[in-house]
Amino acid sequence: MSDRQDIPDETHSGAPAHPAQTARTPQTARTTQLAQAAHATRPAPPISALLDAAAGAALPVLREVRDDQLGWPTPCAEYDVRALLNHLFQVVVAFRSLAAKKDVDFSSTPDRLGEYGAQWPDRFADASAQLVEAWAAPGAEDGLTGGMQLPARTVGAMVLLDLTVHAWDLARATGRPYTPAEGCVAELRTLVAQMAPTARKMNVFAEPAPVPPGASDLEVLLAETGRDPHWTAG
Repeated sequence: MSDRQDIPDETHSGAPAHPAQTARTPQTARTTQLAQAAHATRPAPPISALLDAAAGAALPVLREVRDDQLGWPTPCAEYDVRALLNHLFQVVVAFRSLAAKKDVDFSSTPDRLGEYGAQWPDRFADASAQLVEAWAAPGAEDGLTGGMQLPARTVGAMVLLDLTVHAWDLARATGRPYTPAEGCVAELRTLVAQMAPTARKMNVFAEPAPVPPGASDLEVLLAETGRDPHWTAG
């Protein structure tokens, strides 16, 4: 995002404006107004499209996880790599049901890595594709869903958050590169701004971490969820 600057009002200025400024200002004002109007009216992309892109960015990271890395720590202190993968698997499967306005049970986390063995990356890819399909179904983003009866699009954005942020967690834990899918971080910054106070009360997010000047949008998003954007396993 770029900083918005006020356009000087030359009719009330005590001194004449610089000629070059006078020549540019009307066009600059029109350009700014058009850009703002376009941003305000641009339709939000379907959650299914964002989920498809996020899964595409996450899968290469997950496929590179080695068996000897499953016990390694992650930026989520309560999860090692194996537990985080099982958690992400559970989220992808459960939020497919939420797209269909069905109840889900988060009381336990199945060990799908143990169940699927060496085939777990392929099974995760299949589950991700089914998640995208579920959220692309007509009416998936309409109405309310989940135990808290939240707007369906918000719920879809929550699984988008997990796919994006946990992919980063796994990349940091295993030393892999990761670039979030285009458009996802902007959507998630809006979501986190809305839900962060409640999420912190429920211990879903930790307190926001400090970010240095010039931090990327992804680093700011991570910090808002309580993560250290520069976390290392030490």
